[in-house]
Amino acid sequence: MTSDSDRPLLFVAMPFGRKRDPSGLLEIDFDAIYNRAIIPAAAAADVEVIRADEERGGGLIHKPMYERLLLAEIVIADLTFANANVFYELGVRHAAKPRSTILMYAAIGTLPFDVAPVRSLAYKVEQDGAFTDEQADALQEALTLQLSWAKASQEQDSPLFQLLPGFPGINLPHESTEAFRDRARHTSALTVAIREAASLGDRAGDRLRQLERQIGNFSTASRELPVDLLLAYRDVSAWDDMVRCVEAMPDPTREVVTVREQYALALNRRNRPGDRAKARSLLQAVIDDFGPSPETYGILGRSWKDTWQEATDPDVAAQALDQAILAYGRGFEADPRDFYPGVNYATLLLHRNAPDDRDRLAEVLPVVRFAVARRGGLQARDYWDRATVLELAVIAGDEQTARRAKGSLLSEVHPSWMLETTANNLRILVDPLRRAGRDTAWVTRIADSLKPVEPQGEQATPDER
Repeated sequence: MTSDSDRPLLFVAMPFGRKRDPSGLLEIDFDAIYNRAIIPAAAAADVEVIRADEERGGGLIHKPMYERLLLAEIVIADLTFANANVFYELGVRHAAKPRSTILMYAAIGTLPFDVAPVRSLAYKVEQDGAFTDEQADALQEALTLQLSWAKASQEQDSPLFQLLPGFPGINLPHESTEAFRDRARHTSALTVAIREAASLGDRAGDRLRQLERQIGNFSTASRELPVDLLLAYRDVSAWDDMVRCVEAMPDPTREVVTVREQYALALNRRNRPGDRAKARSLLQAVIDDFGPSPETYGILGRSWKDTWQEATDPDVAAQALDQAILAYGRGFEADPRDFYPGVNYATLLLHRNAPDDRDRLAEVLPVVRFAVARRGGLQARDYWDRATVLELAVIAGDEQTARRAKGSLLSEVHPSWMLETTANNLRILVDPLRRAGRDTAWVTRIADSLKPVEPQGEQATPDER
């Protein structure tokens, strides 16, 4: 085993988290592929692995990404689902380096025409996208051989270098390579620490603020680190810290859609004077810039829903309810396959219960049920899929399915804000169901059982950091 300073760096460009194919019927857990196959293969081949994560980085192509593509001795690119970021990164790599780029993909279909002739490693997954131990072992073994070969081989695998003999590529000076290695290791260690902090319970906020001090000035830090930190603060409901985190980011990072949406979410949840008006203005600007989306309208709908629930003036409450229904409806119309705005739209239509609402509810509910069912229903691995099954079961009066869904949610650890959101949605349903003459005591009991444990202790103020 060589020392860290001598080990080749492996950069992995791939989707992360659970992703679905364009049909929405097949879901692959890319974290499982990374952790159960790529990481062990890198260890066996004695290479040091760093990863790109466009999910946490908000899809941001940034300077550290280019550094890794240009300077890492080996790159793995997973082309499954033809992820746009991965293909962009592959193009940069093939233009910069003649060799040591390994292509892989899940054998669920053919590769796009332009890369089909390039030698690639196909790995197996189940028909529903599950990744078995046997499949993980097979991919690990194949990757170990590929990585060992890539360390020693001088064979060109870039189509551009093969097509143009003498093409110079990009060769950076030794000091740039060493500086990159140091930054990459530092960033990778902080990334892991940030993502592990959320599991610390009451101590998570303090640990994240400690890591924030280690990151230092956001303007000079690797640009994915502040985004990682932002989402980690969200996972522990640290709304003040989220707001402060965004406001310390340099302008290019603050303009990323994910950051803008999460800033609005944090402002809404913090709810100091003027926060919600600012949040709605930010979300409307995202819609104006990029068009309607279920995510943006979903956060906007949540803002108006919170105002509706907190209002003491009935006229203010009625206006806020109308605005929430309008936002969720537009989010649902933007993509009916996204059930999150759809189920909220249905819940609030049921609560308002105007004559037109009943007609619209009859149209919306079957579409939302279908959208959830095609993602696996209670067998889905995503929290929101199963939470929506719970809410739909309550609307339908199906206590047995609702209890099964509750048990599924509570069998795993989830961020408190997610459970809190689901419990709140169930409580909203109690009044309209009671007005319809339905038994709601069991609904209240399920909602109460989802109430998260409140974090202990106060957050540090900016001056205390």
